[in-house]
Amino acid sequence: MTPEMRTSFREELERLENQTLGALDMVVEAVDRVAEALQHQDIELAQLVIEDDDRIDGRYLEVHQGVLSLLARQAPVATDLRLIAALLDVIKHAERMGDQCVNICKLLPLGGNEPPTHPDVLQKIAEMARQARFEVSQAKQAFASRDVELAADLVRQDEIVNRLNRECFRLAIEIGDDPDTREWAMHMMLVARWIERIGDNAVDIGEQTAFVVTGLFREFTDASHPELVPPTATT
Repeated sequence: MTPEMRTSFREELERLENQTLGALDMVVEAVDRVAEALQHQDIELAQLVIEDDDRIDGRYLEVHQGVLSLLARQAPVATDLRLIAALLDVIKHAERMGDQCVNICKLLPLGGNEPPTHPDVLQKIAEMARQARFEVSQAKQAFASRDVELAADLVRQDEIVNRLNRECFRLAIEIGDDPDTREWAMHMMLVARWIERIGDNAVDIGEQTAFVVTGLFREFTDASHPELVPPTATT
């Protein structure tokens, strides 16, 4: 590969990475809107999230096609191949997180304009959404800065979401005997599960950060097993 071709290749790869990280910004915006729609039972805002998901889907296609085009025209070395493989994985997770937001917003109108909400459940859901948003932002920062320690910290952050998810489940099954309220609570259990999956996808992006830096792929584990957390040294 000539120096000119190499420069062109690096510029194209950087552009693809920026597009991928931009998709995570779109996810953060979607999560913010989801949280607001849930808090205020705003069906119109929920519909906007559904319609706006086309932007995330379009970005997924742009990155995916851009990577395939780059591979067809160039012969990347091993370190570049790691980044290319990671970008495909990260953009896939961004698209999935967008889908989770859509799932939540499609469920919201089923309860009607004035569902029999429960403040404690809504509070837990709001906390989950804020934490999931934070995880997506942290995953983006870790990948952009190639910070394996920050990426591995996503496991600890995600446990907060997991704990809130369990608390939502407990509140839902204790909510009472009113059929409409119980139906709403079951919907919120699904919402909590989808938010929990957003956090899981953020952790997966953190794992891709470690892969780019170390060349080794290893699933992050609980903080009680620090010896299994990916090393920070570049190989």
